[in-house]
Amino acid sequence: MHTVISSPTRTVTIGSDQPFCIIGERINPTGRKKFQEQLRAGDLSMIAVDVEQQVAGGADVLDVNMGVPLTDEAELMRKAVVMVQSITDLPLCLDSSVIDALEAGLQVYQGKALVNSITAEDERADAVLPLVKRYGAAIIALTNDEFGIPMDPQERLAMCEKLMSLCERHGVPLEDLVIDPLCMTVGADSEAGKVLFETIHLIKEKHGLNMTIGASNISFGLPNRHAANAAFLPMAMQAGLTSAVMDARTEGIVTAVRAADLMLGNDAWGANWIARFRAKQAAEAAANA
Repeated sequence: MHTVISSPTRTVTIGSDQPFCIIGERINPTGRKKFQEQLRAGDLSMIAVDVEQQVAGGADVLDVNMGVPLTDEAELMRKAVVMVQSITDLPLCLDSSVIDALEAGLQVYQGKALVNSITAEDERADAVLPLVKRYGAAIIALTNDEFGIPMDPQERLAMCEKLMSLCERHGVPLEDLVIDPLCMTVGADSEAGKVLFETIHLIKEKHGLNMTIGASNISFGLPNRHAANAAFLPMAMQAGLTSAVMDARTEGIVTAVRAADLMLGNDAWGANWIARFRAKQAAEAAANA
């Protein structure tokens, strides 16, 4: 199954037979006090820096989140989407818990966006899925509901199946549904990785849906997080994960993902691996000239 999103000039296809889709997580003010202050003051200049770094790092899609308290999030989202699309042709993932902000972003977005996100809660799905249908977007859906996050893979599979039913009810095709099987930190629960891998495998084997996660969650609170994330993502890819909202600026993590693409047969003849290596050589030579 292929999930296709686009900008006016670029298409990204998410699928088990495609290179892993890296969704850059950086355009997000959470935990970034200075960025929050700038956004409250109407200064969006840091967004351009975030875009440049993530494009250079190898992102395929950029997540845009403008969730800053005491601001007009809808207006910020509108401005951010227009700005980002003026400086990159990467497709965007519009990320907000505020319905008005999602709609504001979708109104100005050029292409087919990815929306982040809904849960298996009927109220949330019934508010967001009509927007997804109206604007022809794709949707990330989390396998939890108003009762919390299931810790059993079979229960998360049941949540996935409810989300499938919700999409069908609202006329959103299943190829536009990207399931988030929920990545929890192994620092709090040493079984969290195993539960996630089993959940991914179950969803892949039974329904063949595309999946994404907030990959950085796996190492939250731990030292040497980059090394942990670089080990984790290829394992999740082997289980069936097809994309992740992740750090696209850290070379070691991106390189681990692209190496996994090569080993899983999603980089024909190593063309992407070789091209990336040559581009790095050329950049180093230019910097040293």
